[in-house]
Amino acid sequence: MRIIIVGCGKIGKSMISSLTAEGHDLTIIDKNTQILNETADAYDVIGVCGNAVDCDTLMEASVQNADLLVSLTDSDEVNMLTCHLARNLGAKYSVARIRHPDYNDRDLAFLRQHLNVSISINPELLVAEEINNILQLPSAVKVERFSRRNIEMVEIILPKDSSLNDINLIKMREKYRANYLICTVQRNNQVFIPDGHFELQAGDRIGLVAEHGETKKLLSMLGLLRKQAKSVMILGGGKPSYYLAKKLISLGVDVKIIEKKLETCEFLASEIPEAVIINGDGAQQELLLEEGITNMDAFVSLTGMDEQNIMLSIFASMQNVPKVVAKINRDELLTMADKLGVETIVSPSSLSTNVIVRFARALENTKGSNVETLYKLMDGKAEALEFNVADNSEVIGIPFKEIKLKPNILIAGITREEQIIIPSGNDMILAGDRVIVISAEQRLNDLEEILR
Repeated sequence: MRIIIVGCGKIGKSMISSLTAEGHDLTIIDKNTQILNETADAYDVIGVCGNAVDCDTLMEASVQNADLLVSLTDSDEVNMLTCHLARNLGAKYSVARIRHPDYNDRDLAFLRQHLNVSISINPELLVAEEINNILQLPSAVKVERFSRRNIEMVEIILPKDSSLNDINLIKMREKYRANYLICTVQRNNQVFIPDGHFELQAGDRIGLVAEHGETKKLLSMLGLLRKQAKSVMILGGGKPSYYLAKKLISLGVDVKIIEKKLETCEFLASEIPEAVIINGDGAQQELLLEEGITNMDAFVSLTGMDEQNIMLSIFASMQNVPKVVAKINRDELLTMADKLGVETIVSPSSLSTNVIVRFARALENTKGSNVETLYKLMDGKAEALEFNVADNSEVIGIPFKEIKLKPNILIAGITREEQIIIPSGNDMILAGDRVIVISAEQRLNDLEEILR
């Protein structure tokens, strides 16, 4: 596909990297000549320097031939106008980054309709949703939801004293009776799609698929279930903190936000009166101790500085806070944070890129079983995709024990009307099902591509 990316910031660069890896033909636009040239050279893409709300700039980028334009500048209004111009100049689809809390769902629906914006993305809201899911199940380092939140994919790290150490999956199934499926295992830098004979080891990062209630049941049996966070300290008062605090308070969670800027504190106090807002420098460990970090169920570091988020998350872990989450924007710091012991990391760029990659794959699809949901798993080394099964799909009606799948492919779950199925060999896919597929080391656009 021909794709134009407007804006070469952190999220823009992450998106450019992923979309070029997917094989798309990219053109990028940015007003900063140095950033534009560095990015174009790094990813071997065409660069156009200019303002994307200038029709001449868009035409120079061949917008009339574009399948998709994604506008990621810091201005919501510029992004919306760019998408509107792009569609009128011939681009088939457009995506706008729209971040401000003033734009509610009704506003966004109106803007998408009247400005011809295909979809909008809000990285800060995606971060808040991701962290909220994790805080509801603190045993996990990552929680992804499928089929209108009825099925969840949970990643957990096996501790040294785990009862699963040196047990294979067949014996695990016999010992722990719950409706689940272990679908991925990351050991060091290698990812496995395990079979029944695969033996788990302490330190493994395992991904399991189950219904929401079954996940808690299994984690409880394993002695890994932690209580839901009921008191949360948030460092930083930006948009992610605003969205997260609103979600947590609606669930009855006590929230304390520490923010350096007085003006931001005043805004938060007026908009979220249920939260405790502290005006102070959260980088000062004494302040965190004074405000009761040691008594919190969770600590979430959401400042605009990745290094600060990493270091203060480590400090929170040293204070034995049960759940610690850090937001990290720069991809190059993700591995470092993991090595330093930051257990749970949330990346705005990765979350936003997942949305665009999923949308691009759905546009590429020619057979009908469209990608409905796409998540990167195990540090991006595997994917979980949810397909809506078309009536003419080649996989319909074949028992799983008879299906010949490509290597490193696993069918992990099915939603059939209101029924949730964690599949066995005798189950099969029917038209209208929503099917979750786990894939490692390969890219899937369509459900039929799982077949040999």
